[in-house]
Amino acid sequence: MNVLAERQNILPLPARYTARSGMIEDYKIAFDLLNIHAMHVNGSVDLLDPEILRLDWLNEGFNPQTDIRMVFAEDGSLAGFIECWQTQEPPVHPWIYGVVHPDHWGKGIGSHLVTWAEERASTALEKCAPDLRVAPRTGTVAHNKAGKDLFEGLGWKHIRSFYRMVTDLNAAPEVPQLPAGITIRTYDPETELEAVYNTMWEAFRDHFGVIVPPFEKGLAEFKHNFIEVPGYDPRFWFVAMDGAQMVGISICRPVDDEDPDCGWVNELGVLRPWRQHGIGYALLKHSFTAFYDAGRKRAGLGVDSQNLTGALRLYERAGMHVARQFDQYEKEFRPGVEISTQTLS
Repeated sequence: MNVLAERQNILPLPARYTARSGMIEDYKIAFDLLNIHAMHVNGSVDLLDPEILRLDWLNEGFNPQTDIRMVFAEDGSLAGFIECWQTQEPPVHPWIYGVVHPDHWGKGIGSHLVTWAEERASTALEKCAPDLRVAPRTGTVAHNKAGKDLFEGLGWKHIRSFYRMVTDLNAAPEVPQLPAGITIRTYDPETELEAVYNTMWEAFRDHFGVIVPPFEKGLAEFKHNFIEVPGYDPRFWFVAMDGAQMVGISICRPVDDEDPDCGWVNELGVLRPWRQHGIGYALLKHSFTAFYDAGRKRAGLGVDSQNLTGALRLYERAGMHVARQFDQYEKEFRPGVEISTQTLS
């Protein structure tokens, strides 16, 4: 079934609200709204530094003028905004994310924004080969009933859940024994950038929804989103080595985007032939030790609740627990061949 042909047109805004395209200069008011929304829904902020959002919008292939919709109330305040990302190559799963100010819930602003983003996401159809399945994705925290009702009412289907997991660092973490021949050390930013990048993607080929990008494009995005950002500190990037072979990585930030007392494990992965030997567990505990030594009270990370490689069990064994659940939704625009990772092959 071609859902695109049956879906709603862009639903109208209520009276006395106005809308326009986004601009890079909007990042500060968008940052404020993200945090207002997060405080209302989660009881904590979403981002500590507005620069993170500005740099996000500067990703190659994302254009605020075409990919962001801003809605304003009669007094000129920002009532809501939404982003539509098609930077994946090919863009078979455009990513949509937006928020509405809690004072303006229930007025149709969310419906307007989501249907606008659907219309924008439909341009991905012409960028993808005709035999490929195209289905944009979006999501919200599991306890945001209003958001979930909005998506489901517009025909979106829940497909996956992801967890924010945390652990307290009340004492020095254990130092697990490594398998024979394996060492863990800090990465060398002068010589190992491409090796870390390649190891990360080789490990992540086994993760749900992954489409490995072309090398040059992917490396440029990696530099922009992991290195050219606030909080980058190569002292918190760790590699597992089997002799001269890099077999695992833990890419961390000393401060989480939303919690100044929490260190964050951005990416943790081990190459398939070296899994089930305790290397991922050791990398995780090594990262926790670095956070503890830096004075952090907690450590956190995000994980697919149905992770194909068993990562959830590893994190639970390391003492982590689920702090928040994020539910991902999808709306199929065109059936066809699914090119993102679905199962372990």
